[in-house]
Amino acid sequence: MPLSAGDKLGPYEIVAPLGAGGMGEVYRARDSKLNRDVAIKVLPAALSADAQYMARFEREAQVLASLNHPNIATVYGIEQSALVMELVEGSTLADRIDKGAIPLDEALAVARQIADGLEAAHERAIIHRDIKPANIKITPSGAVKLLDFGLAKSAEVHTAGGQLAIRPFPLPSRWR
Repeated sequence: MPLSAGDKLGPYEIVAPLGAGGMGEVYRARDSKLNRDVAIKVLPAALSADAQYMARFEREAQVLASLNHPNIATVYGIEQSALVMELVEGSTLADRIDKGAIPLDEALAVARQIADGLEAAHERAIIHRDIKPANIKITPSGAVKLLDFGLAKSAEVHTAGGQLAIRPFPLPSRWR
């Protein structure tokens, strides 16, 4: 459902569009209760009308909201078929790559933060499944935030000889 500046979703007032993709549209919004800016990802109408999909969406949002890590964008809640999350200022890693070669020290700092965020998700048995430069933001201070866990899946957790082994659910054949 396309939104415009001034539209409201619960306590959130849409300020401006931020981007769009296959899994929905993202908007900057103002949280009138907590007086802060947030990002709101609105699902496409076809998905939000599907009861099974919405049940899965809500379960996944609950799992993602359980992640608390400085390198993962925080999920605040769900509002009318939309995911409300931390607004991360800055540019994507894709934008940074487009500017040219990244110096080694900067590249290592970014890679380390990406690995730290993924490790935190994996420790909670969550597999991102869509890591790409467009889903990684770098703030003006150099902090890295992983975004868009929309394709994330909970993994099956097994122990083998006392070791934790995370095995993601099998991918559909069209994604292999």
